[in-house]
Amino acid sequence: MPKTRSNRKLDAEQREVLLAALKARFEDHMKRHEGIEWTKVRAKLEKYPNKLWSLREMERTGGEPDVVGEDGTTGEYLFYDCATESPAGRRSLCYDDQALEARKKNKPKGSAVRMAAAMGALLLTEEEYRKLQELGDFDTKTSSWLQTPQEIRALGGAIFGDFRFGTVFVYHNGVQSYYAARGFRCSLSV
Repeated sequence: MPKTRSNRKLDAEQREVLLAALKARFEDHMKRHEGIEWTKVRAKLEKYPNKLWSLREMERTGGEPDVVGEDGTTGEYLFYDCATESPAGRRSLCYDDQALEARKKNKPKGSAVRMAAAMGALLLTEEEYRKLQELGDFDTKTSSWLQTPQEIRALGGAIFGDFRFGTVFVYHNGVQSYYAARGFRCSLSV
């Protein structure tokens, strides 16, 4: 069951542990966010404790969230899951709850869309996924569900991405499918 908003706060120790991990990752991967200062990111994060909670959920499930840019219009910092492979704590999920309910046998433990929503984040779009792939080689052994256009979802399909043979591939599957090597990646604006 998704946590309610009242449960979406970290205590002081959890907050400091998370901020230290985010800062270390930020400093280790400066090419992902050239021109952005950690002190400004941290100040923004401290204003929005619910966003810190979401980042902790992304971290807890293996996403390794990091800043990948800044929205020039809103001034928000953009975080994506930057784990080399699709987050291990978010695999073996069908696409959404409608697909989960439609499965009669061998139901997965949940759906990617529901889990992302419970974390307070969104699945990466195809555009965001391609942007992520410009920052490194991700999903070379796994794949990740992506936000699916409604017209594709209405026909029973969903899209996913991976990186093979030096190329980003975006392909389709039935929404009810799930695989041990397919998870999902999130985005979060702060």
